[in-house]
Amino acid sequence: MNEVFELRQYTMHPGKLDTLLELFEREFIAAQEAAGMRVNGYFLDADDPDRFVWFRSFPDMVCRKEALTRFYSGEVWLANRDTANATMIDSDDVLLLRLADGFSELRLPSGRFAVTVLSSDASIATQPLTLLQTEPRENDYPRLPVRNENVLVAITSEAMPHHQRGVVQRLTLKR
Repeated sequence: MNEVFELRQYTMHPGKLDTLLELFEREFIAAQEAAGMRVNGYFLDADDPDRFVWFRSFPDMVCRKEALTRFYSGEVWLANRDTANATMIDSDDVLLLRLADGFSELRLPSGRFAVTVLSSDASIATQPLTLLQTEPRENDYPRLPVRNENVLVAITSEAMPHHQRGVVQRLTLKR
């Protein structure tokens, strides 16, 4: 399987998260899935009320480019993009990922869990529910930038021990 994931992390204008969530749920989930991508889950950061985090996936890189082209040139996005973009300070914190060896699916537990972004050479003391790593192929949809760095993303039911380096986000599954 060549499934490709995007971990998207948005910094919102204060108080605008509810506006984006309503629009996301009402318009964007179904339209993205109709375009050929899967919205795996979207989350609220327990420590930051102005942060929106979500995963979406594509069967492979070719399908990713086709699905993104369909969605971002489609009527739903074009009709709602100004409203969506006005809620965000930054939407460019994006990682392009694939499942790490030994992991066959993206597992997102219900309730609270942690998503930790680590350097690619980090050792992981806690067994993650899912481990993803940077997708090495080039971003072929440059209209949506992705961070160009080599990382691991660990999804765990609890925050990783303090000695683990990375950004720990305690998230609550919204979908």
